[in-house]
Amino acid sequence: MCINNELKKYRIKFFLQEFSRNAKYIGIFSVVLTFFFDSIVFSLLSLFAIFAIVEVVLDFSVHKAGILQYVGIIINKIKHGNKTPSISNYENEIEYSLPFKGKWIAINGSYTKEHSHSWSIPTQRYAYDFVIIDEKGKTFENELNKNKNYYCYDKDILAPADGEVVEVYNKAEDSIILKPGKFLSRSPHVAGNYIIIKHTENEYSTLAHLKKDSIRVNKGDKVLRGEVIAKCGNTGNSTEPHLHFQLQGGRSFYNSIGLPIKFRDIMIETPPMEYKKIDPRTTISKEEIIEGYITRGYIVYNN
Repeated sequence: MCINNELKKYRIKFFLQEFSRNAKYIGIFSVVLTFFFDSIVFSLLSLFAIFAIVEVVLDFSVHKAGILQYVGIIINKIKHGNKTPSISNYENEIEYSLPFKGKWIAINGSYTKEHSHSWSIPTQRYAYDFVIIDEKGKTFENELNKNKNYYCYDKDILAPADGEVVEVYNKAEDSIILKPGKFLSRSPHVAGNYIIIKHTENEYSTLAHLKKDSIRVNKGDKVLRGEVIAKCGNTGNSTEPHLHFQLQGGRSFYNSIGLPIKFRDIMIETPPMEYKKIDPRTTISKEEIIEGYITRGYIVYNN
């Protein structure tokens, strides 16, 4: 009963968010019209502009992240100008292992601008999102709104290389999946629960959207490549359970420059044909993938 009541509460919140996103435009447009027309109708409709504030309050973590990401863009522009890291001008100080056991698929991310996770966001430029799919290309079985039905949920997440844990966040509950692509976050941070590991003076990794209370390490701990450090979850700004993995030039999730990731001892496979029906986006042909790198649309695993 408590679970049903909580789901009902979050469905109401989702409805208010969706309503506010649309209602604010009515208010803003009506405010403009009041300068040209002396009508009580437009004056009343202009009150809908208050929903812009309601939207921010209801989805504060996302709007806060947007501001911080924009600040990060400015900081990285000042620090790096147009000389940002790429596979043509940056060589990793160490090579990394995939941070999971078994075969997962990269649903987002690449080392190219065309297939990047988020090219316009410097920290996440070379980030990846990983999930597990079945022979039909699906990421879950049975009902889509239950986190436990997703194949990658609760799977072990591994340290991608030796290092020191410099930041841990473990306060977020799993996001509530309402329908495909629609969810409600229960986290004050878009990354949900996450771990940041310092591998060298200039290379840090972030592993995000982790399951609450599954994190096995604390700030200051030393970790070894392949060590189990957490479980995959669905926390933060996440439409479904998955692992977000990125390499960055500092410990800040928002202000650090993103770094391309070169992996060692990995295997790449083409997913089943059915996967293309679910995700028809273009990708790089397998023959063109540069050795040591991965790109979206392929199954990957440690050799």
